Amino acid sequence: MDQQTAIVTGGGRGIGRAIGLELAACGYFVILNYRSGRDAAEQTRDEIRSAGGSAEIMGFDITDAAAAKEAVAEIAAGHDIGVLVNNAGITADGLFVMMPEKDWHDVITTALSGFYNVTKPVLKQMMRKKRGSVVTLSSVSGIRGNRGQANYSAAKAGLIGASKAVSAEVARLGIRVNVVAPGLIETEMIQEAPVDFIKQMIPMARIGRPGEVAKVVRFLCSEDASYITGAVISVDGGMG
Repeated sequence: MDQQTAIVTGGGRGIGRAIGLELAACGYFVILNYRSGRDAAEQTRDEIRSAGGSAEIMGFDITDAAAAKEAVAEIAAGHDIGVLVNNAGITADGLFVMMPEKDWHDVITTALSGFYNVTKPVLKQMMRKKRGSVVTLSSVSGIRGNRGQANYSAAKAGLIGASKAVSAEVARLGIRVNVVAPGLIETEMIQEAPVDFIKQMIPMARIGRPGEVAKVVRFLCSEDASYITGAVISVDGGMG
């Protein structure tokens, strides 16, 4: 119980994978949540272990409140939860006037209900020890909006608002709640995006790397960020 544990939702691939690797390298026991990508989560866990870190995987759907509550209770029974990274999210892009109702609700539910379902029971554990750090992944789309992503932009903007409100509620209890808003990052989510066109809109004229996001998350989880809460840090090459 001396080693602090970090929970990373959607931790098997992309930015979540990079965050898991980064936090494990800092000494956290990392629990990688996944919903369907078990193979990817296992690969990330094995990579962490090969590098000398500690990690385990845990499959549960963050949109299922009961499953999330049960999972957090199971983790808390054997681990000292010091960090939660809300990384899981999905996209279902399309013009708003043509967007199916399911696409709207699936994206919103995964982001916002997922945040509620996991963060609430984790905060209750952190409040008992009067310390902890919650970092939630938003997006540049949640700050400036993005054509064809009304659902995603709404979800990510909602995470910013929720995080700011929660940060004010738990700050006196020694718990910090912050947001990281990535721009275009080299992950599976941009494989079909017009990358060359989008790069023209990025002042730094390149795509970001998952590790660049992970290092900012690591900073916010550390004591180096002990007086930072309710903040939104963009990692977007200047897009925001």
